Amino acid sequence: MAKPAKTKNKTKGEWEEGLVALNRNAAGIDVGNAEHYVAVSEGRDPEPVRTFGSFTADLHRMAQWLKACRRETVVMQATGVYWIALFQILESYGFQVNVVNARHTKDAART
Repeated sequence: MAKPAKTKNKTKGEWEEGLVALNRNAAGIDVGNAEHYVAVSEGRDPEPVRTFGSFTADLHRMAQWLKACRRETVVMQATGVYWIALFQILESYGFQVNVVNARHTKDAART
């Protein structure tokens, strides 16, 4: 697992602690049963974190938004069965979709 690294905030000139970015063209999705939280890098959209519902139309809206943000890769947690339809839709839009075990990522921000 990546160790926290100090990174320089280019706009403020300050140092911040955080995880090292492995792929700046990736989006992160927290998958839930009723809604999904999606984050892209700052500067790709005025609202870099959005919430989408779990209905098929919502998943297509999410995929279209990610395309508009010029994302190529998506990383999401495997939560129950809720990730399956999302995976299939994102893959149909041409995204490289990576599914990670939620147990392996829940403490990532604390390490």
